[in-house]
Amino acid sequence: MPRETAEAALASLEWRFIGPFRGGRVTSVAGDPSDPGTFYFGAAAGGVFKTEDGGLHWRPVSGGFFRSVSVGGMTVAPSDPLVVYAGMGEACIRENVLHGDGVYRTFDGGQSWLHLRRSESRHISRIHVHPENPVLLYVGAFGHAFAPNPERGLYRSSDGGRHFEQVLFVDERSGVIDLSLDPLNPRILYAATYEAHRTPYSLEAGGPGSRLFRSTDSGDTWADLTDRPGMPAGVKGRIAVAASFRPGRVYLSLEMQGSRGGVYRSEDYGDHWAQMTDPPELRQRPWYFTHLFADPVDSDRIYYLSFESWRSRDGSRSYEKLTAGHVDPHDLWIDPNDPRRMVNGHDGGAPGPAS
Repeated sequence: MPRETAEAALASLEWRFIGPFRGGRVTSVAGDPSDPGTFYFGAAAGGVFKTEDGGLHWRPVSGGFFRSVSVGGMTVAPSDPLVVYAGMGEACIRENVLHGDGVYRTFDGGQSWLHLRRSESRHISRIHVHPENPVLLYVGAFGHAFAPNPERGLYRSSDGGRHFEQVLFVDERSGVIDLSLDPLNPRILYAATYEAHRTPYSLEAGGPGSRLFRSTDSGDTWADLTDRPGMPAGVKGRIAVAASFRPGRVYLSLEMQGSRGGVYRSEDYGDHWAQMTDPPELRQRPWYFTHLFADPVDSDRIYYLSFESWRSRDGSRSYEKLTAGHVDPHDLWIDPNDPRRMVNGHDGGAPGPAS
């Protein structure tokens, strides 16, 4: 082939991406319950991304607005999907964890963001919005991962984040690590706190500050459920909680020494508990993360995220492993109108929708 012809052929070629497709750790996901193609994800070190075609293409929407890059908890307001809240600072505290600078809010589906300035909360674990009021929200703050600080616990805002009040606080070494609203009665909240402290070379996890609380009046007052009948005695570590669609049913994952941990279930809003299962393959690195998600329609179906993604169809008596594209799943969003539609965020990068 003549040199000129070969150079022309090479010049006509275009680059295309063939992999690897791994994009880094996704820490939070959310979906639009009114639009089957719209999802959001928050990255451990990359801000917020949005898709409008069911995950085929993602685009960053937080650039130029966010002052930090690590996203901890994120949610779409169920009654107004244009309202999205993003809490900064990953709450799964690895040795290389990044802190955040509070909470951001968009009223236009990610076109612009407002910084709500809860900067000293450092690591945000969960954000939940009232199902009928897009400006009533609860923010779970783990707090400083490397030092004691008072900006921890659960915060509530009734004006879209312009003002916050701290409605639950344990101590300066324990922050809220998980939060669940009762799907039938949003005045009922369950908050799990976690006592943990990192240094650059060690982790102190578990202690008297790891507890479970319930409120029946939208967060005004709280009952400590940690030592209710059926709860195992002893020092607890990280806790995950999920309220079910069945009245009174609550699922709980406990990090405990020996065989006293695993998944527990209550049928009376947390007043009594029973251990359902404790398979060792489910509890891997529980100090790092364990998440529970209850199906919004089937009260016997529960999803458990640890090193792998798991599902139970019998009220947590047994689990089956799911193929979710990658290990270390960190978040799951289930469409409340169609629980077959969900999105899983994991260490493999931008998550695709699953059903």
